[in-house]
Amino acid sequence: MARPPFRCTKGTLRESALAGSASQEDIFSAMAAAGTGHENWSSRSAFILAAVGSAVGLGNMWRFPAEAGENGGGAFVLFYIFCVLLIGLPVLLSEVLIGRHGQANAPESVRKVARDSNAPEGWSVLASMGVFAAFLILSFYCVVGGWVLYYIGVFAGDLVQTGLTGGAFEGRAAGDVEGLLPGLFGNGGLMVGLNLGFLVLTMFFVARGVSSGIEWVAVYLMPLFFVLFLGITIYGAFTGNFGEALAYLFTFDFSKLTGEVMLAAVGQAFFSLSLGVAGMMTYGAYANRDTNLGETSGIIAGADTAVALLAGLAIFPIVFAAGLASNAGPGLMFQSLPLAFQAMPFGSLIGLAFFVMVFFAALTSSVSLLEAPTAWVFEKFKLVRPVAVMIVGAGAAVLGILSSLSFNDLAELYPLGFIPLFAETNFFDTLDGVTAKLFMPIGAILTCIFVGWVADAKLIDDENGLDGALHQTWRVLVRYVCPIALTVILLAGLFPETAEQVFAVFSGGETPVEVVE
Repeated sequence: MARPPFRCTKGTLRESALAGSASQEDIFSAMAAAGTGHENWSSRSAFILAAVGSAVGLGNMWRFPAEAGENGGGAFVLFYIFCVLLIGLPVLLSEVLIGRHGQANAPESVRKVARDSNAPEGWSVLASMGVFAAFLILSFYCVVGGWVLYYIGVFAGDLVQTGLTGGAFEGRAAGDVEGLLPGLFGNGGLMVGLNLGFLVLTMFFVARGVSSGIEWVAVYLMPLFFVLFLGITIYGAFTGNFGEALAYLFTFDFSKLTGEVMLAAVGQAFFSLSLGVAGMMTYGAYANRDTNLGETSGIIAGADTAVALLAGLAIFPIVFAAGLASNAGPGLMFQSLPLAFQAMPFGSLIGLAFFVMVFFAALTSSVSLLEAPTAWVFEKFKLVRPVAVMIVGAGAAVLGILSSLSFNDLAELYPLGFIPLFAETNFFDTLDGVTAKLFMPIGAILTCIFVGWVADAKLIDDENGLDGALHQTWRVLVRYVCPIALTVILLAGLFPETAEQVFAVFSGGETPVEVVE
């Protein structure tokens, strides 16, 4: 396939931007005349692939199986699907329609909707919080992306040594395999190098622009991701304990549907779709006017949910066949799964394919995280895109280095230790906690209030692509259900001990060990 053509909403902008002799001032004058500085997606399918790539990431491949394993399997899965429909999808559509109407970076898009609704432009703070959250998340997300690169190297090296047919890590003790991740954590230099390598790769694609960079990643890598994903799932079905995995994920024991399980499911539905970080607003700004946003948002949410479920069906059969525990938490993908591949045929090859697949998912998400602040910087300060990418990337690199070292040299550094909630959290966990517990839920709550109560109803109706009973249902969800559910996530994250006590009372049992952040 040829490189997707450069697309703009106005011919004057396209001609000025592509003219080799045009100055930067000429380009931005054309942007002002055209009313936008954005390229467009070359097609609706490109938009869908990019948005699915933004949503499908480590949250699906790593967090969903871990959450399902720690929260009883089927009961969690059923409530998770329920939450995607009633909370995730309405908020997703709200964010995308703001971006499409504004045709600009996320804060400016909110200002545009506010102006056209005769509402205060100060509502743009909800998008500004999202842009800042995306920047913070990018910095530690690339650290985890570095872990994925490390395991790609480990399995590639093992494949060369052991060949195609045997299990992975032949002749090595189980403790050695499980010790790969702690060994990586103890090597500060390697952690920093892998983190920066993943970040630089992300910067490369975002610097190339929407059509030549971001869209290229989506159009080429996402199909490869799905091919590898289906192949590994089929492999697990034939070589692993697929029946036990099916029963685990889809046997709905409602006695396990406790308060903490429901909270975990609500949180997973919210975080999985990359909501509250301005990414979907930014991507929505590149959507053409003839794209039905209601239908497209449904496809995005459906694909994201399907990937999460398939992640469980790809991982749990292999884990169960190896006789390993399903409730290993975050270590499920980086410790339990490599150990499981040791006992499986073609273990090195399948392990390599698995982490390459995870790398594709992580890269498409990190590109989205970088694009949100980059779009704001280059439009706000009238910079060329590569310079904006360098500025944002440099900031993310500094925070990423500190996050990488928080597993070793800076393990005792607690940047917000004076706040009880973050009293014993290192730099990595602090960035994770601040974004997940504060910025993301608050931004999403404000988005629901803005779209449901503040913005002009006709403007919203013209953008959302819904009609009839479906439209009325979406209105009710955005106005009432989503803000309440998101407020519960916010309060449970800020006051975990109180949440545990409340859940214990309603569950009629012992106090839960942990409330998922």
